[in-house]
Amino acid sequence: MLNVRHSQVDRGTRFAAHRHPHHLIVGAASATVAVHTGDRDRLVPPAQALWLPTGTSHAVEVLHPGDSYVVAVGTERCPIDWAEPTGIRITPLVRELIAYLGHEACPDRTRAGAESVLLDLLEPTSGASPPAPLPSDPRIRAIADALLANPADQRDLAAWGHGVGAGVRTLTRLFAAETGMSFARWRTHVRIRAALPRLARGDSVGATARAVGYRKPGAFSEAFFRVTGQSPSGYRS
Repeated sequence: MLNVRHSQVDRGTRFAAHRHPHHLIVGAASATVAVHTGDRDRLVPPAQALWLPTGTSHAVEVLHPGDSYVVAVGTERCPIDWAEPTGIRITPLVRELIAYLGHEACPDRTRAGAESVLLDLLEPTSGASPPAPLPSDPRIRAIADALLANPADQRDLAAWGHGVGAGVRTLTRLFAAETGMSFARWRTHVRIRAALPRLARGDSVGATARAVGYRKPGAFSEAFFRVTGQSPSGYRS
């Protein structure tokens, strides 16, 4: 029922819009990818994945290089009935099952059981993963891509404007129109999303705060709670 394919992807790699006759799980072990479905872009950072129902038209772009994987799920007897693209939280157990099923030496006698357990364990992501819509205007998309690659970048809109050839007012208007949020809020969401896999693998709150652009752990904790409704230490544990 399941076919797992792992690959190393480079930044800038793109796959044009296409469909599959099976369900798909798009995941990133260490990469960050954007999946475009219809009129919406969805980020897939490490420690998360995206469920795409059969027939869903989607295009893929790699924003940060690393390891990624795709799991093709046969529609026959599949217990999952999500009709829309759905974010999935990749727990350590789910990650290990995907790795196990992707190994060439996976014995047939245990494969069916492992596949069944994996599908039973899949759950939609909670509100802890904040949305960060990707804009299409090339000026603010350049800013968005740079911040996705390096969330700790401290440049404000005035500084970014010099690089993309647009004024602060124009960039402010474009961010609000294309993402539904201010530049500051969008960048906060990107930073919190980048922090989630670090905390999940056990990095300290202080180290995580510095890695995603916060000089003071307290400011990071406040932003994390404001966005996710929980403390970073609580999420980490």
